[in-house]
Amino acid sequence: MSEMFLEKFRALVPKYLEDKWRPEDGLAPDELDEILDEHDFDIPLVLREFYLALGSCEDLMEAYHFFWDPDELEVEDGYLLFLEDEDEKFAWGFRVDQLAVPDPIVWRRNNARGEWQSEEGTFSEYVFDMFEWVFEDDENLDDQ
Repeated sequence: MSEMFLEKFRALVPKYLEDKWRPEDGLAPDELDEILDEHDFDIPLVLREFYLALGSCEDLMEAYHFFWDPDELEVEDGYLLFLEDEDEKFAWGFRVDQLAVPDPIVWRRNNARGEWQSEEGTFSEYVFDMFEWVFEDDENLDDQ
C-alpha cells in the first residue's frame, strides 16, 4: 500500500511543535493493526496514516479537539466517529459507505440534535486547516 499522507502528517510535528518528528510520535504499524483488528470495520487510508504519524503525539492529538485513539473508534448513526470537541457538543466522522475512499469527506454531528452536516472537505484538508487555525490562534494570543 502506498503512503499518500504519512510524511505530510509527520511534518506537523516540526511545523507546530518545533521539534523533530520521532517514531514514538506515531503508532507502530503492527501495534495499529492489532488494535484495528478488534473492530468490525476498516478505516480509511488517511486515518491509518494519521495514526502512524501522530497517534502517540498528545500535543497534536489533543490540540483543540480530541482525536479518538484507534481502540476508541466506533460506528454510530452510519458514521465512523474519530473526533470530538472538549465540551462533547460535536463529533466528527466519515460515512461508513465511504470508508474505502482513501481520504473521505468529514461530517460533523451536533450531538444535541443528532444532525449531521458535511464539512465539505476531506480528512486531510480538515486536519491541516484545523491545526493551522489552532496554532495560528495561539501565536496571535502570544503576540498580544
